[in-house]
Amino acid sequence: MRVALFLTCVNDTLYPDTGRAVVALLSRLGVDVDFPMGQTCCGQAHYNTGYRHEAEPLARHFADVFRGYDAIVTPSGSCGAMVRELYPRMGERARAEGRGDSLAAALAPVVHRTYELTEFLVDVLGVTDVGACYPHRVTYHPTCHGLRGLGLGDRPRRLLEAVRGLELVELPGADECCGFGGTFALKNAEVSAAMGADKVRNAESTGAEVLCAADNSCLMHIGGTMSRLRTGMRPVHIAEILASTQEEAAA
Repeated sequence: MRVALFLTCVNDTLYPDTGRAVVALLSRLGVDVDFPMGQTCCGQAHYNTGYRHEAEPLARHFADVFRGYDAIVTPSGSCGAMVRELYPRMGERARAEGRGDSLAAALAPVVHRTYELTEFLVDVLGVTDVGACYPHRVTYHPTCHGLRGLGLGDRPRRLLEAVRGLELVELPGADECCGFGGTFALKNAEVSAAMGADKVRNAESTGAEVLCAADNSCLMHIGGTMSRLRTGMRPVHIAEILASTQEEAAA
């Protein structure tokens, strides 16, 4: 199996340790991971802000860069949902506008080969116990794109429940949005901040040390709110938890 890591813009710019964690985790499970250096933005920010036509060259470039891989793995539910859900819509809209089938044909090969990390682990590799050790009290926030777009279901929870030393506690209002929503947080700052505060207060009520999610864009928003409210909690991407080992925990 030829597997490529699609890191995403947010992780590449702000959270490179998440990418390193994905590589360490998959390598530990016997997967050879490639990192195509030509990868750029998938076009999600453009598309969601209403610039659909401007997103098309980015989508075509994504398809060119990742063509030929058996699986494309990303530690981002939102970017994974962009490829899986919205690339087909882009092709359909281009066809409806009389621009032919070329966009749909270019994007089709990558749509069904793109997996969010926890999907790849559970559905493709068939594992839930990845040999991780993380001796902390953790609560899990299912992000909107992962929950509703990709339908990740209990996959992340099953992986976390198998981590040695980890105490997983239920997050009240877990299925409620944290308020990030990409440019929503900029255009509706007061509403976004209020939603973030609700999410953090619910997380704080669990007594957890760590709030975990599968998307760093949401964790960035939640972490900023945690910092402003001085909760003492830490936002941590699930990849970094799953990549943790007993040797690291003892260090």
